[in-house]
Amino acid sequence: MADPPVRCGAMNTEVTDGKTRIAVVTGAGSGIGRAVAVELLRAGWSVALAGRRTGPLEETAAAADAGGGEALAVRTDVSQPADVAVLFAATVERFGRVDLLFNNAGTFGPGGVPVEDLPYEAWRHVVDTNLNGAFLCAQAAYRQMKEQRPQGGRIINNGSISAHAPRPHSVAYTATKHALTGLTKSLSLDGRPYRIAVGQIDIGNAATDMTQRMQAGVLQADGEIAAEPVMDVADVARTVRHMAELPLEANVQFATVLATTMPYVGRG
Repeated sequence: MADPPVRCGAMNTEVTDGKTRIAVVTGAGSGIGRAVAVELLRAGWSVALAGRRTGPLEETAAAADAGGGEALAVRTDVSQPADVAVLFAATVERFGRVDLLFNNAGTFGPGGVPVEDLPYEAWRHVVDTNLNGAFLCAQAAYRQMKEQRPQGGRIINNGSISAHAPRPHSVAYTATKHALTGLTKSLSLDGRPYRIAVGQIDIGNAATDMTQRMQAGVLQADGEIAAEPVMDVADVARTVRHMAELPLEANVQFATVLATTMPYVGRG
């Protein structure tokens, strides 16, 4: 069961005036999720921060500095339907609506494991987090956005370069990111009658704890080990904010943001 939500940051008393925008960011305790949450908070959004541990969520809120939007930390395991229900109920209770879901929570799983050696439990964990979790959060956001007034909102799914081309020994992660593209397309189509815009950002080598190994050297498609360049995660956050702040009549369906010289186009 999810812990009670924790309010953090500046108090915003006019949360239903049509001016304050409300976001839910999953995986907000670190990496890309933290960077996006901080970017939105500093821009005046109020943000429900979702993650497995409350401590890192509170650190994210503190990183946004005082004077921005209000943060609400909600301990959430996105693979658990009950946790997701608590997350969105807490968000609506505090802020009155949901204008944006950044569906970011994910895991790479055990890296470097050949497909024949990948335990089923590891496969299932990646699928439960990356795909089932994204579906559960999108479904909850969709239900809220359809019924709220004014109607509508935006969902941005965090895909990956792996939604286009795999790395060696990444079958679970790659399969879920390809599936996420299908989820994005279906949600985008089904959301049209209700002013729900859905897009996807595919990211390559943003500098986070998850990508530290890239700079040390990772396995390439030709069997070689090579260091790869990374980019500032703040550049990703600004891209997400741009997508989020478009009017609902406009949508970035797919965006690819990557370190300019990483081995992706032509894979080397």
